[in-house]
Parts: sequence; structure tokens; C-alpha cells
Amino acid sequence: MSTALESLLDLLDLEQIERDIFRGTSRSAVVPRVFGGQVAAQALVAAGRTVPSDRTAHSLHSYFLRMGDPGAPIIYSVDRIRDGRSFTTRRVVAVQHGQPIFHLSASFQTYEEGLEHQADMPPAPDPETLPTAEQMLPQYADAFTDPGVMDRLLEARDAVDLRYVGAPPFASVGTPQEPRSQVWFRTNGKLADDPLLHVCMATYVSDMTLLDSVLLAHGRGGWTVGDVVGASLDHAMWFHRPFRADEWLLYDQESPSASGGRGLGQARIYTQDGRLAITVIQEGVVRVPRD
Repeated sequence: MSTALESLLDLLDLEQIERDIFRGTSRSAVVPRVFGGQVAAQALVAAGRTVPSDRTAHSLHSYFLRMGDPGAPIIYSVDRIRDGRSFTTRRVVAVQHGQPIFHLSASFQTYEEGLEHQADMPPAPDPETLPTAEQMLPQYADAFTDPGVMDRLLEARDAVDLRYVGAPPFASVGTPQEPRSQVWFRTNGKLADDPLLHVCMATYVSDMTLLDSVLLAHGRGGWTVGDVVGASLDHAMWFHRPFRADEWLLYDQESPSASGGRGLGQARIYTQDGRLAITVIQEGVVRVPRD
């Protein structure tokens, strides 16, 4: 297991300071604020800590309310909304400096048999044939106005092996493309068998590239390039089938719409053997900077 992955796991191991109240810290991000995937994953950890172990997360719905301060702890307060015979519902509010910065509702379910069908996995190359972040990112160093962005991007990829299928947005500035993108990802090391951990790790990664398709549609490089400004607004996930975040997962993403200073991304995450594991939808602020 890489040192960076150990650090990320420590980040997700929240401190319980009271019944249903947890405290988390932050790690450095590519932009100077708390990474949205981090606060979403930590909130799901907090919710899961109050749920019986035989119930696994099947959905979450969340809103990003304020920019998070990476230098301050985050307090997660869990509200036990309902404990039913099959489903358990939790609401989590993340607070910094006395104000809510994030709100999450999550639902958990006991295992049961049911009807089965799924959308087919789209074609994608073998992840082992694609370049790693260390091999790919230095090719585009000139695209970043801030020379520190490259180091921060590489640091963000230390814990998670994320490989682009095709060029990332910052590699094709000025050339609008089809609003679709794919990445393969897995953690840089083996994880414990706790299903909650794998769900939380996928939640963390899901915020890294989902709005890329919005940028590709307009030939924009993104926040790291500086030709758009933006932030996540809301994030929803449905967990359909068991998966492991330490095994390759295909993140197939597209953007059906952008308007009003907002862009929508939707995606499906498949296991390498073709099982549909997760559906993700996110809307974010995507604005062109004013001169």
C-alpha cells in the first residue's frame, strides 16, 4: 500500500467525539479549498458508522453549500432519520466555523434478491495499456498557468491510480469535442474487506473528473488551466452491485446539458468484468471568467 493511500485512509477514519458526532481533517487539494469528494466520503463514513453492519449504502444525495476551509477541522453531525426493517436513512450536516458547508442524505439496505438487468458496459481499452498520471501529466505542464498545479495533480493521484481513456480537457483547449470521457481507476494498494470503505473510496474518486465532459464540449481546459471557474453544487450516487475500489473500475461519463452557468455530468461505473456498480449524477457551477 502506498504512503498516500495510507494517508487517505487515515483521513476517512473519522474521530468520534460524541454519539452521532464525528470530526474530520483535510488534505491538500489541487485548488485551495476542501476537495468535494473528500467531504462527501467523510460524510458517508459518518453516516455508515451509525448503521448496522449488515446494511450497505445504496444511494446518497448531497449538496455543497459553502467552500470548505482545508485548515480547519470539519464536524459531521448525523441525524438518525429512520431505521426500518429493510432500509435505514441518515442525514449528515458538515460544519466549519459554525456554518454548514455540506449536507448529505444516505440510505442503506439489507441484502435481498430481486429482479436483475443492467445497461451494457461500453467499449474501453485495457487499463493496463494506458499511461499512468506520472507518465501522462508532465506532457501538459505548459497548459497550467500555476506551476504548482502539476505537483498538486500528481499528489492527488498518489493514492488513486487514475488513467484517462483519451485526452483530458487540459490537453485539448480550444477544440470542442463530444461531451463524453472515460477514466479507469483503482486505489494504489489493497483495501480491507469492509464494504463501506469501498463505497466511500468510490465516492471520493467520483468527484475528480465527472464535469470533464462539460469542459470537453466547449473546448475548455478547466479550473487548473484557468479558462473556467467552478465548483460542485450537488452530487448523487446509486450503488447497484458490490464492487471493490482496489480493483479496476471504468468511469464512463457524459454531459447532457450546460446552461445558466451550470453544467451537468452523469456517469456509470462498471467493474472490469462488465457489472454496472454505480450510477453518478453531478451538477456544478461552470463559468467563463470575466475579463
